[in-house]
Amino acid sequence: MSTTPYALHASSADLAAVVAELRDRAEITDALYRFGLGQDTKDPELFASAFTPDAELDFRPAAARWGGTPPVMSGRDTIVTTILAMFADRVNTTHQVTNPRISIDGDVATMTALVEAQHLLTTDPSVHALLKNPYELELRRDGDRWLISRMRIDNIWFTGDPSAIFA
Repeated sequence: MSTTPYALHASSADLAAVVAELRDRAEITDALYRFGLGQDTKDPELFASAFTPDAELDFRPAAARWGGTPPVMSGRDTIVTTILAMFADRVNTTHQVTNPRISIDGDVATMTALVEAQHLLTTDPSVHALLKNPYELELRRDGDRWLISRMRIDNIWFTGDPSAIFA
C-alpha cells in the first residue's frame, strides 16, 4: 500500500481523473460498509454484494487473541452462509468503520480500516463482545463497483466475552 500522505493521486488540473478516483474511493469504502451492514441487518443479499465469488476471509488473527481457531473462509457463498448462520437468532451486531486508507492500481485496490464490532447475545445482552479490529482488504473492480477479494481481520483490543459470541 502506498505510504503517501495524500489521499488523491490524480492531478487537480484533470477534473475528470479526480472525479473518477473519488468515485472509486467511495465505491471501495462502500464494499466494507456493505460487509458490516449486511451482517447488522442480517441481509444475505447485501452481505454477499461485498465479495467476489472467490473471496477469502481470514478471521484467525483476531480470534487468536481469545484462543479461537476458525478456518479461513473461502468463497462468497461460504462466507455469507457461515457468518450469517453463526449469528442467526443468536447474536445482534453493529459495525462502525473508520480510518479507511486506500491505494488504487488500475482494477485492484488495497484498503486498511479500523472496525469496531459490537456483538450481543439476543437472549442475554449482558453477554457481549466489543472488538476493535484493524482490517486489511484487497479489492477488485467489477464494472462500476468494487468487491472484496481478500479480507484479513486482526484485533487490537476487546472487552466482554468473545468466546460466548463466536462459540
